Amino acid sequence: MVKNSNYANKKILVLGLAKSGYAVAKLLKKINCDITVVDSNPLEGNEEANALIQEGFNVITGSNDAKLIDGTYDFVVKNPGIPYENELIKRAIELKVPVITEPEIAYSCSDATMVAVTGSNGKTTVTTLIQLMLDHSPQFKNSYYAGNIGIPISDVIQKATADDVVVTELSSFQLEGTIDLHPEVAVLNNIYSAHLDFHKTRENYINAKMNITQNQTADDYFVVNWNTSEWRNLSKRSSAQVIPFSDQQELGFGAYLSDGNIYYNRHLIMNEDEIKVPGEHNVQNALAAIDVAKIFGVSDGDIIEVLSQFSGVKHRIQYVDKFEDRIFYNDSKATNIEATTVALHAFKQPITLIAGGLDRGNTFDELVPSLKGSVHSIVVYGETASKMIDAAEKAEIGNIVEVQNLSEAVPEAFKQSSAGDVVLLSPAAASWDQFDTFEQRGDLFIEEVKKLKGSKND
Repeated sequence: MVKNSNYANKKILVLGLAKSGYAVAKLLKKINCDITVVDSNPLEGNEEANALIQEGFNVITGSNDAKLIDGTYDFVVKNPGIPYENELIKRAIELKVPVITEPEIAYSCSDATMVAVTGSNGKTTVTTLIQLMLDHSPQFKNSYYAGNIGIPISDVIQKATADDVVVTELSSFQLEGTIDLHPEVAVLNNIYSAHLDFHKTRENYINAKMNITQNQTADDYFVVNWNTSEWRNLSKRSSAQVIPFSDQQELGFGAYLSDGNIYYNRHLIMNEDEIKVPGEHNVQNALAAIDVAKIFGVSDGDIIEVLSQFSGVKHRIQYVDKFEDRIFYNDSKATNIEATTVALHAFKQPITLIAGGLDRGNTFDELVPSLKGSVHSIVVYGETASKMIDAAEKAEIGNIVEVQNLSEAVPEAFKQSSAGDVVLLSPAAASWDQFDTFEQRGDLFIEEVKKLKGSKND
């Protein structure tokens, strides 16, 4: 349900379409904004642009020239992935036109309770777990998830009411473009070094992430991973009530792991072996979700039900299939070294790894300790192939094979694997050298596994 927003009746330029741009343009129209939509893609084949034109929007395609912005605009709402070096964005900043992102608009228009989740890794899983648990909360009629998880917040808030809760996954790209965003509960799952090609420095990246709590007050909650001194210190920036979680130390309050058991405020909830999805990182994800669930009165029984039945999100250590005593997992969302490190530590079985993707200029030396011992075969492809080979050689992996693309990598990985192996797609790199999205990459992996299984069963 759309409430009165401080962005209503403004003159706004929406830069970049795709799902979020299309959704926010339609939301802005509902609050009587004067909207111009600009998308660099040509009109032909541009479904979102054509749909908006049919609805009477002013849409400019095939360009994002700086001349399209002037000082009469109140705001620019940019697609999160568009860099601030974009000429139109630079011109807007020169003109002192504030540049924001879709979550800022969506939050301002909603009277639902808002839970926001960010982190370098695991935020999709945490968002999903929280939403599933809050389905059982006595405080809400409905619970929804939205955001970087693939569903624009601008769509969801139009059906969510004051009796509902919306759990949103927010990336650093989205958070950098926020001003007044104010979730009642914010979650910081972790922070590593990621997306530095976009943010330039780790400090900038952290500051973008910490926008999630910048407007919180003492009436709100900030749920924080307590495993490192850096993350504990970051919690001091928040004015909210800090609720910690940890799988490495006992805590006086909050969710934690001790001797294989999960506790909340020193009260036993469940055994960690009851969590269905593998890996110590998923214990951390569960602890974060438990903290939020308990804020909203979810029972132990309902928490256990969710964690014992949840089988993982698509593209994040997702079980795909098993045949000829190999288990195939799709971890296409592992777009950085830290995410692949997490995946490698999730399995006790030997691993045949498929890795590679966009070259962002980094080496993969940080991956070497995790490769060593757990990975006995690796198949590499993409722009980072040579760098991945270098890391594999340093890890003393016996079988190293380079192929041209993912379609070749799947059958080659099967060939290099042994009975009892996990065959794992965990690229440690973005998908943009050969794919538009990591979802497209993961979907192709699943299809190639199906083809491989079919050929082996013929």
